[in-house]
Amino acid sequence: MIKRTAIAFATFLCSACVTQPAADVATSAGVFPRVIPTVDGAVYIPSQGHQGAYDSIGYAPARRAGDTVYISGVIVGRAPDEGNDVAAFKAQARRAFDHLAHVLESAGLGFENVTIINSFHVWDSPHFAGTREEHINALIEVKNEFMKPPHPAWTAVGTTGLLEPTGLVEIQLIAHVPPTGGKQ
Repeated sequence: MIKRTAIAFATFLCSACVTQPAADVATSAGVFPRVIPTVDGAVYIPSQGHQGAYDSIGYAPARRAGDTVYISGVIVGRAPDEGNDVAAFKAQARRAFDHLAHVLESAGLGFENVTIINSFHVWDSPHFAGTREEHINALIEVKNEFMKPPHPAWTAVGTTGLLEPTGLVEIQLIAHVPPTGGKQ
């Protein structure tokens, strides 16, 4: 029962990232973001939805260890009423990058602090009608809207599926906290 509940809630959280802009996932400004101190840093929880995932399955949206912040993966995918063409994929990717921006912001950081992107791609999915080249080029285009030079390192890996069934890409970030403690 617990395992099924955890999977259902994780799927709910992934669905929230897939279907809602970051602003819709966030709640009242007075409560979030929440910072939970750890031995060598903190866990950052940007919204009530993230809090539920943290409490239910131990999902930390972002965790700082020393001067490094690890951002959990955010899934790019189709909502039920969205298309599967390149334009729709770009809109879905923008939604994911908005969400990542929200998580980074909860840690006092921005995209300029990101040192590496790890992305996991479902290249052959019925939820995207384009080619592998169109998929990666569209993602690069959207990434470049959010991340300006100098660019972070990037590893892109193919996979057969993600936790969210309509997921096309999962994007994980690692960021560096500058000596001043926040954005440079």
